[in-house]
Amino acid sequence: MNLIVSAVPTVTVLMPVYNCELYIKEAIDSILSQTFSDFEFLIIDDASADGTVSIIKSYIDSRIKLIEKPLNTGLINSLNLGLQMAKGIYIARMDGDDISLPNRFAKQVAFLDANQDITVCGSWYTVIGTDTIIQLPEHHDAIKLAFLKGNCMAHSSIMMRNQSKDALPIVYDSSKETVEDFDLWVRLALQGSLLHNLQEVLFQYRMHNSQISSRQNLKQMDSVLEIKHTVFNSLELNLLPQEKLVLDKVINNGLGIHYNDIAIFRKLQIKLLDSNIKNLFEPVGFKKEIVDLEKLVVKRCFITKPNYQPKTYFNYLKVKPGLNFKLTIFEEIKLIAKSFIFFQTKK
Repeated sequence: MNLIVSAVPTVTVLMPVYNCELYIKEAIDSILSQTFSDFEFLIIDDASADGTVSIIKSYIDSRIKLIEKPLNTGLINSLNLGLQMAKGIYIARMDGDDISLPNRFAKQVAFLDANQDITVCGSWYTVIGTDTIIQLPEHHDAIKLAFLKGNCMAHSSIMMRNQSKDALPIVYDSSKETVEDFDLWVRLALQGSLLHNLQEVLFQYRMHNSQISSRQNLKQMDSVLEIKHTVFNSLELNLLPQEKLVLDKVINNGLGIHYNDIAIFRKLQIKLLDSNIKNLFEPVGFKKEIVDLEKLVVKRCFITKPNYQPKTYFNYLKVKPGLNFKLTIFEEIKLIAKSFIFFQTKK
C-alpha cells in the first residue's frame, strides 16, 4: 500500500522491537488499520535474533521506516533514537507485542488538536486474553496525585507533542529502564506539562514472561521507589532523620513499618499536609491522599503483620483513640484472635 503522507506527517509512530516474531504482525496490522492515516511508522529493531525483521520487511506500506541497529543497545537507546528521527507533530508510542484499536490515532489527534495546553494524551486499555479494563485517572490534577502511588499513564497508549522532547535535557533516562515512562511523565508534570487520559479503551496490552518488566522486576521496584521519592521531594518538606526513614517505609507501600513508627508517622503526616503550600498538588485531593496513608500504616502494623503476640492487640488499643482510620469490628476480632494464639504467617 502506498499512501500519501505529508512532508511533515501529523503523527510519528515510534515502535522499538526486539525478538517480537510471535506478536509483531498483530502490532503492525493494528497500526496500518488506523482510520487516521497521515503518519510515518518508525520501527527500530534492536538487533533481533529471531524472525522479527523478516516479518517487518514483508510489508510494502510506504509509511513503514525500518531502522536496523547492528548491536543490541537496549530499549532506551531505541526510544531516544526514534525521538531524534521523528518528524511528526505528534509522537505515538507503540510496542511490538500490543494492539492499537482502529480509532486510537483519530481520537488522540482530535483531542490534542482541540486542547493545545495538553502535552501527553493516554487512554484506558484492556489486557489481551482477559476482560479486564484498566481505568486510569482523566485530568492532570488527578494524574499527578496518582503519581504519589505509582504510574498511571500507559506507555503504549500515549500520544505526545513532538516539541515536548525539547523541554527536558534527557527524554528517556537510561538509568530508569523498565520504568522509563513513569520517570518521564513525572519530570514533565513537575516542570509544568499537562497530562490527560481519554476515558475509553484505545489499545490492548499483552502480558508475557519475556517482557523486560517481567525479567527485571526487582530493579523495576527500586526505580519506582526512586521516582516516587522525586514526587514527594517536590514538596516543601523539612524532615528529621527519623521522619525520612518512616517516609521511606510509607513510600515502599508500608513494608517494614512498625508499631513504634506510628508516633513518628503522625508528625510526618502533619508535615506532609502542611507541605503543599504552593498547591503543587490539588489541595483537596492531596489532603485525602495523605490522610489515607494512615490506613496503609494501620493495616501494615495490625492486619498484615508476619507474626502476632498479645501485646500486638494491646498496642492497637493504645493508639486506637487517636486514629482517624480504625479497624472494623470484624478486623479487631481477628486481631484479638491472632494476637492470643501467637499467629505466624507461613513463609
